[in-house]
Amino acid sequence: MLLNLGNQSSVTSFTLVGFSEYPHLQIPLFLVFLTIYMVTLLGNMGIIMVRKINPKLDTPMYFFLSHLSFLDICYSSVFTPKLLEILIVEDRTISFRGCMTQFFFGCACGITEMFMLAVMAYDRFVAVCNPLLYTVTMSPKLCALLVAGTYMGAGTCSLTITYSLVQLSYCEPNVINHFGCEYSAVLSVCCSDPSFSQMVCFIISVVTETCSLLIILASYVVIVGTIIKMSSKGGLQKALSTCTSHLTTISIFHGSVLLLYCVPSSKSSWLLVKVATVLFTVLIPMLNPLIYSLRNRDVKDTVKRLVRFKLHSQYR
Repeated sequence: MLLNLGNQSSVTSFTLVGFSEYPHLQIPLFLVFLTIYMVTLLGNMGIIMVRKINPKLDTPMYFFLSHLSFLDICYSSVFTPKLLEILIVEDRTISFRGCMTQFFFGCACGITEMFMLAVMAYDRFVAVCNPLLYTVTMSPKLCALLVAGTYMGAGTCSLTITYSLVQLSYCEPNVINHFGCEYSAVLSVCCSDPSFSQMVCFIISVVTETCSLLIILASYVVIVGTIIKMSSKGGLQKALSTCTSHLTTISIFHGSVLLLYCVPSSKSSWLLVKVATVLFTVLIPMLNPLIYSLRNRDVKDTVKRLVRFKLHSQYR
């Protein structure tokens, strides 16, 4: 559908291709993605609830982890419901405003998670290198400021990129070869010069990714140096265990970012772009709570107590 604006024409809706090239896979993909989405919601809400229930988890590390879980819920909920819809409904359209809104929140969640992982790296740095001053240094006020800063910074970056997209003209055919409003997919249906938007996106992407990785790298260089100097075997094991989950999450997240944005945006590579986006927006939000809960004794103990309590209350 087109809306005439003077000499320009602007679409008021887009059609999402999704995975319609594979009609025989629509139902199986729907069931797989629905299962992943439910596990994502349950796992991340579980992390948030466990922190509230167990006083031992009322620490800066779990404060940040609960926000990471909240971001994973939001991130997955930005894309997955629409993906599930277009897999089973013939009408695969999305309004222009709906598309820009989806892009804004998806971009904001992605950048916020990137910043949050950097903040968590700093938290691990303080915990390992200054354990006696950990609770003093990572005060509730500082933790709140760090989290607020990540949300505000990411929101500003996302709003800037979204504004640059809104200023472009979009013409027929208004078909997006994707299951959501991902940046390169939206640009593919643009009929005006996108160079300014591309420059804005490139600058913001490079600055945010570089700053995040530098903070993480600097934190872990010092952490590794501190671990090497440790004489106590127990202290060494504790330091390693407290960082392993975070390093795993960082590796998966930034590896997916590089995979997604290093794929060339040619017609032959759209399937790979969609697969990379599924990994980034659907699978990673499910994996994060599993990574942190499976390697954490306090989380596992709290979950076990909850299960025992539920079973005991049912059979009383």
